[in-house]
Amino acid sequence: MTTGHRDAPEGVVDLRRLDLAPGAGARVDVPVALEDITLGGQPYAPDPRVVDAHLDVGSSGSGLGLRLRFATMLTGPCQRCLAPSRFTVEVDARDFQASGRDDADEPDEDLDCEYLGGPVRMELDVGAWARDVVAEELPMSILCREDCAGLCARCGADLNTAPCDCTDDEVDPRWAALGELKERLGDVDGDAG
Repeated sequence: MTTGHRDAPEGVVDLRRLDLAPGAGARVDVPVALEDITLGGQPYAPDPRVVDAHLDVGSSGSGLGLRLRFATMLTGPCQRCLAPSRFTVEVDARDFQASGRDDADEPDEDLDCEYLGGPVRMELDVGAWARDVVAEELPMSILCREDCAGLCARCGADLNTAPCDCTDDEVDPRWAALGELKERLGDVDGDAG
């Protein structure tokens, strides 16, 4: 079953309308508007901004099983050299809502889907779920290419295009005190021998 609900707020699906008996299931295709994700002050924009998310809902005697699937591209600066980067985020997320739970119950992450609200906790905010899952699926390092050399820490030159003229024998002034300590300790060790 593929269903669309036009009278619910955008990105929200009223699961009561599916009228699922235990053991039944349904697929709901939901257009979801994705927002930019900001990491380290840098925006990463989804492309396309609106994705067709596939929501599978399965009913059982114990509750509702929820599965959300979609893919999007994100574009933004490389974390090493600031050049444009583009990468795919594939979402395949699952959640569960136990039967017989309502707003009066103490929240339980194993029994409650945090994206369900409204009367009797049956309005699923697919937009909020999609936003959170995209953020969770981001790679550890966002790079323009796997072997990105980054920028020189001293002069800021893009090391992907050419090496810079900085030399390694320049001491960062923040580390100078440790160099002096090393020399003093070296003199103490030399005196002991």
